[in-house]
Amino acid sequence: MTTSPDLITIGTMARLSGLTPGALRFYGDCRLLVPAVVDPVTGYRYYTVDQRERAVTIRQLRELDVPLDDVGRILDGDAESGAALLDEHVAELHRRAERATRLASAVKARLVTPPTVVVPGRLLADTVERVLPSVATDSEIPCLTGILVEVDAGAVVLTATNRYRLTTGSVTAAARTGNPFRTVADGSALRGTAAWLREHENVGLALDDDSGALTLTGADGGRHRCPAVGGTFPDYGSMLAALDPPVTRVIVHRDALAGAVRDAAAGTIDLRVRAAALTVGHRGHDRVLPADVTGADLDLSFDRDGLGAALDTAVGPEVLLDIASYDRPVVIRSAAAGDLTTLAMPVRREEHP
Repeated sequence: MTTSPDLITIGTMARLSGLTPGALRFYGDCRLLVPAVVDPVTGYRYYTVDQRERAVTIRQLRELDVPLDDVGRILDGDAESGAALLDEHVAELHRRAERATRLASAVKARLVTPPTVVVPGRLLADTVERVLPSVATDSEIPCLTGILVEVDAGAVVLTATNRYRLTTGSVTAAARTGNPFRTVADGSALRGTAAWLREHENVGLALDDDSGALTLTGADGGRHRCPAVGGTFPDYGSMLAALDPPVTRVIVHRDALAGAVRDAAAGTIDLRVRAAALTVGHRGHDRVLPADVTGADLDLSFDRDGLGAALDTAVGPEVLLDIASYDRPVVIRSAAAGDLTTLAMPVRREEHP
């Protein structure tokens, strides 16, 4: 495909807007930021430079947990209504910008060895805690007891899998000065840094070239070292790319779905997808949730606790479910400033064909 010089790639748009490529795909699939052109052969997405402002506005609103419907109203409604909604957040946005500028300067001044990447401490802590439930608890495959940390293209990506569930989440970098790297950091060591990360506006990440250990450095010079775990982490990227395309896509309020799953009795629960509704059923007790549904009607079943754990890791007010079949992994996607993807495997029921 020959592209116009006025078009930019999804990677360039990610750098210009502060959204990760995964978040851009999420907002495109939610019809908030539709690419200008999608390559019909590769599926690669291209944007215009003029879309940058819309992308930046989406990122700012989602950092404040503005629901998708309200984001659409602000962006596409009349100027007066949009301005009224935006005015409610102006003071907070100024405060964050001033604090980020001040502390970014402090990081540069105090770090003896500049890190490869600097990210917001709170967002990194949130992502660590959302990925941790997918870390393996046994040592049969040692590398699965760790979290894969990848630094590239202006983002930090954390991934964990216990072979039954996979979760991957990304955080946009505030600054990057070194070369990309990847390492599998000890899961327990990263778990122990969560409270410390939240005490720091920005945290630097660097790799020990000799041991593969991950070093986290705060603006005050405090450091945490997370040892590397041996072994080869699974090629999750190829696995995600090999998934069957979805035949049904559901956008539903995260807390409503998580609450319905949580309120069901332990065991197997049923999800029935119909036009404009998602029904969570268990032994004749149904909860009907409003949903934005595209595609075919589907019935599928899950282990309650497994699906609940997958939903608990989501970010933002909504989740997007990509469903290929009743017996194929369901991709659960969510996004705020960064994005999170979890695979949840349905369980079989006798009545399925």
